[in-house]
Amino acid sequence: MPRAGTGPDFIESLARGLEVITAFEPGREALSLSDVAAATGLARPTARRILLTLVELGYVRTDGSRYALTPRVLELGAAYVGSLGLWDVARPHLQELSAKTRESCSIAQLDGSDIVYVARVAVPKIVGLSVQIGTRFPALQTSLGKVLLAELAADELDRVLAEPTRSGLTPLWNPTEKERAAELRQVRARGWAITDQQLAPGIRSVAAPIHDGERVVAAVNVNTHAAETTVEELTEHHLPLLLRAAGEIGADFARLRTLPRVVG
Repeated sequence: MPRAGTGPDFIESLARGLEVITAFEPGREALSLSDVAAATGLARPTARRILLTLVELGYVRTDGSRYALTPRVLELGAAYVGSLGLWDVARPHLQELSAKTRESCSIAQLDGSDIVYVARVAVPKIVGLSVQIGTRFPALQTSLGKVLLAELAADELDRVLAEPTRSGLTPLWNPTEKERAAELRQVRARGWAITDQQLAPGIRSVAAPIHDGERVVAAVNVNTHAAETTVEELTEHHLPLLLRAAGEIGADFARLRTLPRVVG
């Protein structure tokens, strides 16, 4: 449903436009006008005007009866990542970590009950899930998500996990509240997280938080295939390398935040 405004400065038309963009979920790449109206709760004439506006702006394409997002939508996410400067800071550290582990390495941030990938160095291996910048997965079943969720206060954690996932993926592990609390308590105690085929078959990974000197701003992981990498190898060989990389990325990110902004 369209989001309700919370103050006199709320721009309802902008909110509706964003609702239309987010209606195009995984597995629903092409939608009819009726599909968009139903997904957003907008009246058909309103949904049609927004779609045609997005078509004119280049964010949506249409064949006359169905609509789909264009690659230009990626500019919105790229602007976010670029504004952080996180990818430029993380790139050499991720590349080095990937070279030493011979595995794919990623950085993600929390968005509701999901994680969203914001930086990645991949190796050419066959894995069960396709991951790229902008991919989202349920946070609780990923090592990256566990690290980020473990940083939240109890009331905020409940609020975040109450939000429905927008990943389109049904995870294998669905813990009780008691199991969830025990898992996140363990993550807080040791400062890193592991997931062993809790998201999908064959996916095994370890993650650590990235601090900017004040708070956790993201998480970084090493992702492996369970048939190739044991839990022991993941924790005894990959984890020390990961912790070092997370510390170096955080230190560089903290220094970046102290630099003066250049306004052109």
